[in-house]
Amino acid sequence: MIDVRLLRSDPDFLRTSQARRGESVGLVDEALAADETRRKAIAAFETLRAEQKQAGALIPKASPADKPALLERTKQLSGQVKAAEKDADAAEQAFAEVMKQFGNIVIDGVPEGGEDDLYVLETFGTPRDFAAEGFTPRDHLELGELLDGIDMERGAKVSGSRFYFLKGQVARLEFALVQHSLAKALQYGFTPMIVPALVNPAAMEGTGFLGQAAQDVYHLELDDMYLVGTAEVALAGYHSDEILDIAQLPLHYAGFSPAFRREAGSYGKDTRGIFRVHWFDKFELFVYCAPEDAEAEHQRLLECEKDFISSLRIPFEVLDVASRDLGLSAARKYDCYAWFPGQGKYREITSTSNCTQFQARRLNIRLRDKDGVRPLATLNGTLCAMTRTIIAVLENFQQADGSVTVPEVLRPYMGMDVMTPVAGVV
Repeated sequence: MIDVRLLRSDPDFLRTSQARRGESVGLVDEALAADETRRKAIAAFETLRAEQKQAGALIPKASPADKPALLERTKQLSGQVKAAEKDADAAEQAFAEVMKQFGNIVIDGVPEGGEDDLYVLETFGTPRDFAAEGFTPRDHLELGELLDGIDMERGAKVSGSRFYFLKGQVARLEFALVQHSLAKALQYGFTPMIVPALVNPAAMEGTGFLGQAAQDVYHLELDDMYLVGTAEVALAGYHSDEILDIAQLPLHYAGFSPAFRREAGSYGKDTRGIFRVHWFDKFELFVYCAPEDAEAEHQRLLECEKDFISSLRIPFEVLDVASRDLGLSAARKYDCYAWFPGQGKYREITSTSNCTQFQARRLNIRLRDKDGVRPLATLNGTLCAMTRTIIAVLENFQQADGSVTVPEVLRPYMGMDVMTPVAGVV
């Protein structure tokens, strides 16, 4: 949520941010009008309540002749105060609903454009020349089936489309990635956490996932609970309604959880294999810090992601995400795109967002320092989204015979150097 003081003091600044996001500029005027209505309603309620208290205080001192009129007046005021309070509450709620529609303020320097505008900042590694090696690379699903490690058919039978089973060597690959992620998170100084996969509406809304992303969220209506699409939701809610002392900050958490996504807007896209699925496991990095430290922490998260991908020896690019593709909570976002030989292009495998004070305002998370109490900043970043990282490993380390060389850093966890095709797969 944006700062209401900014709305009042510099509405043109908000209009500029909204335009950069490709969102409604008129929302600023709607918010200003709702704020004015709210302030008037609160003032009317407080005026009547003060008059009610004043009249009530006069009753014990009133003469017998004046007391009936005062009692009648306090009775009238009681009804008026209740009505005014109801109006003030409604105006407050209407204002809050308008404010929830704002995306975070876009940070200066974020490039203009949408999801098709890819601004590459850095490139690491060189894709293999499979033609020079004398064979055409297989995609991850063909490799997974040769290894008897990915079963989409039975996933669909049990759970529906975009579900899968990992088994054998590929299941061991995920467990190895989990262990490597944990080791890296500890190396980076993050506290590991296993977080709930079900959260309440306040946590989901507070992180901004019931806005633009609502269509991709699974809701359990009977319990009024939500399945998380990322551990970010639970990690953001962890300190909700708390005041953290500045001496405690920054806090660095690494949360592991399953992630559930409807992929409602991706009908017909990436339907082959496990690239775009309804469920996968993920390690997510999360930071609480002072607002003035947020940009430095964002760079640190990006360096963690770059180091993790580099440790696997997978070629990748770093992208500065365009303004209309930021999502509701992010003020700036960087994505890492790994090279997928089976698709012949780079695809997203990690993302890191600076959410500034946006989520903290919605979740009422504040810090206390020598100057008082104020909202802190939150940031998040993917350390390892298992399915897409598995794809990158299988496709980049495949051999002509369908075997897959295990990246060196994963061998101690895998207990093998090479994943080999399984004869007579059933």
